[in-house]
Amino acid sequence: MQPRPASERREELVALYREARSCTRCPLWQGRTQVVFGNGNADADLMFVGEAPGFHEDQQGIPFVGRAGQLLDELLGGIGLTRADVFVANVLKSRPPGNRDPEPDEIEACKPYLYKQVELIEPKVVCTLGNFATKLLTRSSRGIRSVHGRPQIHELGGRRVRIYPICHPAAALRTPAVKAELQEDFARLPELLAQPSLDEPAPVPAVAVPP
Repeated sequence: MQPRPASERREELVALYREARSCTRCPLWQGRTQVVFGNGNADADLMFVGEAPGFHEDQQGIPFVGRAGQLLDELLGGIGLTRADVFVANVLKSRPPGNRDPEPDEIEACKPYLYKQVELIEPKVVCTLGNFATKLLTRSSRGIRSVHGRPQIHELGGRRVRIYPICHPAAALRTPAVKAELQEDFARLPELLAQPSLDEPAPVPAVAVPP
């Protein structure tokens, strides 16, 4: 499959944002201040997927702007990246009341937006933050504690992608031991990003030609 130009994919991403901005697929639209679609580099090799917007995200329309977002920025800095190098989104695009957990019908309603984002951004690695993003994108019921730091390969948006589950930064704010795990898991990201895209053809091994 021929890669699509980044400019073309960006245009479609903007169109998807406009569609999401007026979305009424689930009741969460009634209580939101604005849709939190996602932000960052629309041609990023690394994409992060969290759970749902909180109060500050709902007010600003940008994901991960609270304390968890500050920790995410710190962790990115530790591997030589900034928020401008990656794309950050959530499973839900609207804030659940009282920051409660996403419900199955809400996840189902928002899922097409996330899958389309992955298809248009074409990341090499999708980092799932916490249980909800991990279970959705790995199509598994296994919790984050048993799979964090272990890359998996799945098809998303018509492409094979490395999914890398790690703990949500909000959990690290509550538990120092989780923060140490998160730093260790982040330290493996550069190696994952250095690997060729799964859709690139494998190199043909050299064959010795007799004289």
